[in-house]
Formats: sequence, C-alpha cells, structure tokens
Amino acid sequence: MTMSLNELMAHAGGAGPLLRAHKYTREDARPEYQPQQIIPVIPQEFSLWERETRSWREGVALFDQTHHMSGLFLEGPDARRLLSELAINDFTSSRPGSARQIVCVNDEGDLIGDGIVFHLEENLFSAYGAGFVQNWIMFHVETGAYNVEARYDVKAPVYPNGFAYTRPDCRYQIQGPLAGALIEKLNGGPLEDVKFFHMTEMTIGGYRCRALRHGMAGAPGLEVWGDYEHRENIRDAIIEAGREFGLELVGGMAYLIGAIESGWYQAALPAIYTSDSMSAYRDWLPANLGEGMVRLSGSLELPQLEGYYRTPFDLDYGKLIRFDHEFVGRDALQRRKDEPALRKVTLQWNMDDAADLFREMLTPGGRNVRFLHLPAMCDKMDKHYDRLTLGGREVGNSAYTAYTANERSILSIALVDDSVAIGDEVVIDWGEAGGGYDTNVVARTETVGIRATVSPAPYARVTRETYRES
Repeated sequence: MTMSLNELMAHAGGAGPLLRAHKYTREDARPEYQPQQIIPVIPQEFSLWERETRSWREGVALFDQTHHMSGLFLEGPDARRLLSELAINDFTSSRPGSARQIVCVNDEGDLIGDGIVFHLEENLFSAYGAGFVQNWIMFHVETGAYNVEARYDVKAPVYPNGFAYTRPDCRYQIQGPLAGALIEKLNGGPLEDVKFFHMTEMTIGGYRCRALRHGMAGAPGLEVWGDYEHRENIRDAIIEAGREFGLELVGGMAYLIGAIESGWYQAALPAIYTSDSMSAYRDWLPANLGEGMVRLSGSLELPQLEGYYRTPFDLDYGKLIRFDHEFVGRDALQRRKDEPALRKVTLQWNMDDAADLFREMLTPGGRNVRFLHLPAMCDKMDKHYDRLTLGGREVGNSAYTAYTANERSILSIALVDDSVAIGDEVVIDWGEAGGGYDTNVVARTETVGIRATVSPAPYARVTRETYRES
C-alpha cells in the first residue's frame, strides 16, 4: 500500500531532508517511492532547439501537450461552488466556453499552486497544470460536502511497461505570428472572433476540435484539443498544413524556454509541508505524487521551510483575488494584503560571468561548481531557489534559468523586494546547498557569483506589449 506524504516525511526525518533529497536510488525502488506523475520521455529536439525556440517569435510553432499535463474533471451541481471556495479568484461568474486561471492558497495565505480551469458545460469543468492544485481539489471532493464527481486525467507514465495508456483528449498548441494564417487554413475559413481565454470550435483534418485562445511569449495562437483516438490524424493534419508556413515542431528542450520569456514563475514550493492545518491533507496525499517527489534545490538555505513559501502577492496574483466570496485562506490574505511583497523580475546574466562558469566546467580538476544546463535549468521537478544580493544585502531569490536564442541571453526569473530597481546589478549565488537523508543525499557545491541586470518580467518587449492575462 502506498504510504502518505506525512509518512514519507517521517521516514526522511522531516520535510526539509525529504525536499533536499534526490528520489531515485536503488534502495528506494519500492512502490511507495515510485513516481506516478513525472513528465514522460519526449523528443528533446525535432530539429535544433535554438531553431525551435525562434519559431514562436518568427513563424509558427507546434507544441504537443497531449502527454505531460495532469488533469482533473469535475462534474456536478456543486462543481462551481467547490472551485469558488478553493480559489482566490471567484468562479461564480464563470460561463461555459471560457477558461480562467485558478490560484489556491492554504489557511495562512501561502500559495499551494495554480493552473487553468476550462468551463466545458454548465456543471462540467476540467483543471490542468502541474498537479498540485488538482490534488488539493480532489482532497476536498473526497472529504467535503460537495455533490461533485471527480476523475483524474493522468499524464503519461515515464515507464509504460506495456501499460495501455489513454486519455480523453489529445492537446496541441499552435503559436507564433503565422499561427492565425495556419489556423484559418486548417479550419477552411476564418474563425469567429474569440475573446482572450475563451473557447471556440474548429475542424482539423475532418475532426471537430475545441480551441482556447491565448498566447505564449507574446505569440498569438490557440490551444486545441480533440478525441485522443484521433490524435495522430489531427497532429498530421496540422503538420501538413503548416509546411507552407515553415511550421516547427517544438521538443522538450525548447518547450521550457517559453515560460521564462513570458515571465511565468513556476518555481514556488507548494505550501503544504509544515502547517498543522495541512496535516489532514498530508495524511490523505499519496507519497508517490508530485508533492512527494519534488526537490528543493539551489544555494538559498533558510532555517525554516516556511521561508520558501510565497503568497499570491509575491507572484503578481494579488489582482486576481476577490474578497467578495468565502474561500480557503481568505482571512489570512485580508490580513496580509498590506504586507511588503516580493515582485517578479527577469535577470539577464553578465556575459563574462557566464563565460567564466563555462570555463570552470571545462577545466580538468576545476572547482566543484553547479554546472549550467542549456537551454534550460527547469528540466526537472526541482523548485529552485538561489540567494540573490544587491550590495551584499539579500534582496530575494533567483529561480529557474534558461538560455533563449530569441534574446541571445541567459535569463533567470526572480522575486525581489521593493529596494531593487530595473537596471540594478544584482549577484546570483549560483550553487547547490545540498542535503537529503539516508542514501538520498544531493552533494553540496561551491558557490559562484553571477552578476545579472534586473529587467522586466516578461522580458521580451513583444510579450509585455501584446500578452494579456486572464
């Protein structure tokens, strides 16, 4: 029987050692440790990752999102009430054919996670994202007084081992300045005028699909989904129609870069590991889901785990809060809304310091430094926190890092306090604090100072000027 997250934390000697540990040793090859929800092995490149990166800025890109996002379907007369009572944003005004972001916090007002909710029919919703929000919702379905039926739409397993994997839908994203022309060609004519984060229908290769209008990294486009059994036909029809527009298939390496260009902060540790009010949830939560497999990495060492938690105000989600309805964490957010908050920025790495880091990596017998992965350092289940200083004073944390060919820069997303201004030069303490338990220990590295220029988030001008949030 799979152990709970609370049991796994006790086995590790606490939340801190568990989160600082790696999770893949032979000694842990037992069912209670086997990850069930990790991004499957997908092609890392279809052509070249740098070429694929430029496609959503210069032409048209196709992202296959069929396999890697967790989903949860909610159906019943209380589905809308359930979402409203868990989300900082109100779902009572939601209507079929629309979508909106969902942001959930704990009783103390700290972020659990966020995702996207699709309002499919009057009493039918689906929620997609990293999985933290979906698990939180399912917990309340099973323990609360709601007339709701819920079912997971589980992402593809890493090691199928003959498992006949299936899902309700396939899901593709078409993005870029030529996306509109491709979409019109696929549909055999213009689509109706669709508002941002609203849905429509279109035909692809003879198959009827639903579509959501949104953007990524400043690029216009649609997310489309259709019957899973027709996934290859739908995909092939998009590829064939896209040849005229130079369509690029985007692999796993380039896919992660779009998040940093569009300023999405995906690195916040879910605030579930320490509060007594979350103990019942940890008892309910299976240890082999993402919450038990995620790793806390980076140079930032704090005495209390709560120091890594973030509020909606820190991530610029404060504007989504609606205090006109009851929801988990409402009173705490009311008390904390005037507290100093961090703010999201992009850090552009100093070219010489980046080159010095590569020089260390190429020096036989060189220093024990944390290596830099290209194009992205967000290719694992890590929640990354690096210490960030200005004039020797700690001013926040740097999170995940990526190289973007569109900007010819190495960029990091960061959260900083109000003393930091655009144009300031800060220092990222690039390194790994290490930690863990038993044989699951991550080694500590030396710390390297990387100078970086504070820039807006989103970083790309086209993104800041054209991308709209829900």
